[in-house]
Amino acid sequence: MSLDWIARRGGPLRGRVRVPGDKSISHRAIMFAALAEGTSRITGFLEGEDTRATARVFEQLGVRIEAASPSERIVHGVGLDGLRASASPLDCGNAGTGMRLLAGLLAGQSFDSVLVGDESLSRRPMRRVTEPLARMGARIETADGGLPPLRIEGGAALNGIDFDSPVASAQVKSAVLLAGLYADGRTSVVEPRPTRDYTERMLRAFGADIEFAPGRASLMGRPRLRAVDVHVPSDFSSAAFFIVAACVVPGSDLVIEGVGMNPRRTGLLDALRLMGADIEVGSPREEGGEPVADLRVRASELRAIEVPAEVVPDMIDEFPALFAAAACATGTTVVRGAEELRVKESDRIAAMATALRALGIAVTETPDGALIQGGQTHGGRVDSLGDHRIAMSLAVLAQRAERDVSIGDVANVATSFPGFVELANGSGMALAVSRPD
Repeated sequence: MSLDWIARRGGPLRGRVRVPGDKSISHRAIMFAALAEGTSRITGFLEGEDTRATARVFEQLGVRIEAASPSERIVHGVGLDGLRASASPLDCGNAGTGMRLLAGLLAGQSFDSVLVGDESLSRRPMRRVTEPLARMGARIETADGGLPPLRIEGGAALNGIDFDSPVASAQVKSAVLLAGLYADGRTSVVEPRPTRDYTERMLRAFGADIEFAPGRASLMGRPRLRAVDVHVPSDFSSAAFFIVAACVVPGSDLVIEGVGMNPRRTGLLDALRLMGADIEVGSPREEGGEPVADLRVRASELRAIEVPAEVVPDMIDEFPALFAAAACATGTTVVRGAEELRVKESDRIAAMATALRALGIAVTETPDGALIQGGQTHGGRVDSLGDHRIAMSLAVLAQRAERDVSIGDVANVATSFPGFVELANGSGMALAVSRPD
């Protein structure tokens, strides 16, 4: 179903909001609870299409999962060797995280599996995970160009490896570590730059023998995982759109409650503060092994910066929102070292550059980033290319536009942020849904 948004200048963002649960943690909670012995209760689960797809995959693999109430799942774990073959392909939908992590997890099973995805996911590169998995002994076939579907042959004898990852990617690291659960010996990953450590933290919580520090992780194969209850904090990536909107819409004063503050995830806060953003971190606490806080964001005059290289891996999913902030800042913001953006749900550098230019913002693309000249945003028609983060970032930027902004192909927002339109309008933004002929 095709969906568009009509976004226009709204009022100041005020009050308190809570965004949905963290998508990355929701994926992993389902996976590890399924592999554990016993019953785990997951609260704060993201009711998005991506995470529901992961839950359906494990149901196909023989795991009983109950939806006890909205945002809650009860997972009856089957143990490390308790999964069963599926008679049909395992559909990951739009979830790149789901497919890449499942590739590692399924590489060590005794049965064959086929991983498929939607049109967008079917264009995303998988060699970055299939190549290190092959070094461990996995047998995985891809379509031409290393694209999905992934055909995973069961019965492979996996061996632990020392893997120096050429890319700073939590998905690559996690796929190798998940294969390492089924490997003989120790599996170690070293990254060129530290990435988020959700997999490591959660594996430790479920009882795996894992050691980790920023940029490196190591685990012993064949651990015994035991069920635990998991509370999923609010998704920082979802909060990012409200953070940026409150920064750039005059008169805003907004509190975003219960946001996950994993230090490998919050690079956007560092970048925005360098730009002059007024952001307070309140009520810091820990929930389910993850740091959590309430964020109070007030409108401020943003200044352009050169984004520090060291924060880039910690904000890779938030760059579309940063592009929107840069479009509202004084001066030219420089982004480098973000080539990972070109292999997301869309080429996010090209997609944001094209959309911003259509709205009157000067952007120069580079192979690994862009130069964004802040200015007045005009109205017009832009296309999100089916990328949920592009769509929501453009909706934020439209709050500063001179005229209405029509944003095309927004149905995939449901993969990560169901209820975005209602929450945005309730906080002061102006956003309407249309269904083009």
